[in-house]
Amino acid sequence: MYRSGAVMAWNVFRFCTALRGLGSIMILLVMGVVGVTYYAVVLTNYGPSLASSGGLLDALIAFLVLIIFHCLLLMLLWCYFSVVFTDPGSVPPNWRPELDEERGEADPLTASEFGASPADSGNPRIRFCRKCNQLKPPRCHHCSVCGRCVLKMDHHCVWVVNCVGALNYKYFLLFLFYTFLETTVVTLSLLPQFIAFFSDGEIPGTPGTLATTFLAFVLNLAFALSVLGFLIMHISLVAGNTTTIEAYEKKTTPKWRYDLGRKRNFEQVFGMDKRYWFIPAYSEEDLRRIPALHGFEYPSKPDLDAQE
Repeated sequence: MYRSGAVMAWNVFRFCTALRGLGSIMILLVMGVVGVTYYAVVLTNYGPSLASSGGLLDALIAFLVLIIFHCLLLMLLWCYFSVVFTDPGSVPPNWRPELDEERGEADPLTASEFGASPADSGNPRIRFCRKCNQLKPPRCHHCSVCGRCVLKMDHHCVWVVNCVGALNYKYFLLFLFYTFLETTVVTLSLLPQFIAFFSDGEIPGTPGTLATTFLAFVLNLAFALSVLGFLIMHISLVAGNTTTIEAYEKKTTPKWRYDLGRKRNFEQVFGMDKRYWFIPAYSEEDLRRIPALHGFEYPSKPDLDAQE
């Protein structure tokens, strides 16, 4: 029994190590897809159309496609690298909960992880991480890939080579949003060329440019469909003020103490300042007024707190 358990732990460790090693490869893969798409849309199809004398309407369409494409690409890359380089939030050394948390204001989901000895906390409900050997704030979880506890951890994403947590969750959602818009625009803009592949007419261009256009269309269509599913899932999570991990853990929980209504749930992720909703940043006012944006304190329903 012990041996099988040791083998399982070793396999999990190897899996986590492999995920860490994917870092540079995944970033290069994302940049490769962006490069292929840019070559197909700008350099092969709509750039030449804009420069050619094919007519005013063709030039106008090409101009609009190129403007939309570059704007969305700029936002996509801004959000992507914001997720990659923003720390999702970690627990400071020797962190201790506030007084109200010591009285019981702790996340009740992971009772198996509480395990804090009386020496660590006067309340056994205070959450404790045995791997980090320290107390954990509410809604904090340990990431085996990063090897640390992450504030309001949603999941570890190999595409961004980082955990998605309290401090970069909004950036991740915006990355999904702009990726969906960009891949949809590319798919629609390359659709005529894709249909032309199966027509009997002569298609302009070299075999290399035609192959690149075909590949860009297929890749962007696949990403648009897959990202749409993730986007819908995370929209529902934001609406309920939960994360992917919490949604799995609270399957048997009829009421969720952090669900404060869609408007307040949305503000705890995107802030209250509408000017910052669509960019990977927060206003200083929101950072002062909304403690949840820092990842340590989360308002909850008083009636559910009283029942605990």
